[in-house]
Amino acid sequence: MQSATRAPLRRAFRAFRNPNYRLFWFGQLVSLTGTWMQSVAQAWLVLRLTGSPLALGTVTLVQTTPFLLFSLFGGVIADRVRKRRLLLVTQTVMALDALTLATLTVSGRITLPLIYVLVGLMGLANAVDNPTRQAFVSEMVGPDDLPNAVALNSTLFNAARLIGPALGGVTIAAVGVAGCFSLNALSFLAVIGGLLRMRPERFFTAPRPARGHMLRQIGEGLRYAVRTPDVALVVLLMAVIGTFGYNFQVIMPLLARFVLHTGPAGFGALTSAVAAGSLIGSLAIAYTGRARWQTLLMGAAGFSVCLLAVALSHVWLVSMALLAALGLCSIVFTATANTRLQLTTPPHLRGRVMSIYSLLFMGSTPVGSLIIGTLAERLGVQPAVAGAAALCGVGVLASLAYARRVRHRLTPDAALTPAPPRARSAYAGGGAGRVSGP
Repeated sequence: MQSATRAPLRRAFRAFRNPNYRLFWFGQLVSLTGTWMQSVAQAWLVLRLTGSPLALGTVTLVQTTPFLLFSLFGGVIADRVRKRRLLLVTQTVMALDALTLATLTVSGRITLPLIYVLVGLMGLANAVDNPTRQAFVSEMVGPDDLPNAVALNSTLFNAARLIGPALGGVTIAAVGVAGCFSLNALSFLAVIGGLLRMRPERFFTAPRPARGHMLRQIGEGLRYAVRTPDVALVVLLMAVIGTFGYNFQVIMPLLARFVLHTGPAGFGALTSAVAAGSLIGSLAIAYTGRARWQTLLMGAAGFSVCLLAVALSHVWLVSMALLAALGLCSIVFTATANTRLQLTTPPHLRGRVMSIYSLLFMGSTPVGSLIIGTLAERLGVQPAVAGAAALCGVGVLASLAYARRVRHRLTPDAALTPAPPRARSAYAGGGAGRVSGP
């Protein structure tokens, strides 16, 4: 009985048998918690300085525009360079950026233009950091544990999103927004320390492409994405939902302040409700390890419906429940999308394909955030969010039509099912695919 009880737990957390991945996961948990604290504090600071939804949307625009411009270049760099070394550089840059924001806020010198500069620099670092982190996972765990590792990454992201906003709201109420910025700067030390402690001989071999013209290599990745149905389906869905649905940095504070009329603690609780639902969804995905294209579409459709319901709600408790459901559907969609991309993409193209995913997931939000901020200012918050939900629904219908047309060319579900733990021949027994350096 005890063995039967432990088996599901081992299945849900199987990627933790890789020591390098454990270091990465726990370091990211600390750092992302700090990042979410800063996200809450940053939004609250902008609204306190300006009181303008458009200003809040503009900050998101400035922060995510570097993704729109440079994430594809970041994917090429991720394919060319040792990923651990590259992450040490990007994480250090982001830590210094957060420390600067904290210092300026404490000294009373912070202004909206300075916020624009600092969030723009953070976005530029993220344009390289995000695709590198995404592609680095497969080098830490190998193909057998990759679906589980992707789901566990979603778990840590949403655990941080659950803890971070709540801590952010409490910290703002207790010591002010500068305290959140300072704690975020310190949190990067957990990731940097974990990267330094990793053992390079335990990485799984990932061949790197030959050096060539950067634009030509970007084109190679784009052509692969467009011509491969498994990737194109994810790209189509994420292009719409990433642009119009994943604007939480704009939507959440607007709903909290102008629709539900709650303060910092209530705002943090709303964001944590999304994370709670996402955490449940990511644990379920980690246990099943499946990445079916039907699941991808169901998650996207559920997200669109829940977002519309959130737009129509005026009651705080009802909104909390709807946001939890929104989070669950969101993570089913994103975890399935991420897993399918990594399992169907050749290793030498993985950085570039994941940069396309990152571009659509984060870099497309400048357009959506500016549209939502402008519509919220002119028409109201609820009509703006409802319109975004409707556009997401249209994207799901278009993706469904595409999936039905190319379903015979999509990778069979059996080919994406991970091997059972006992069948794994790599590091679990002490030998890993080796690389020559960190």
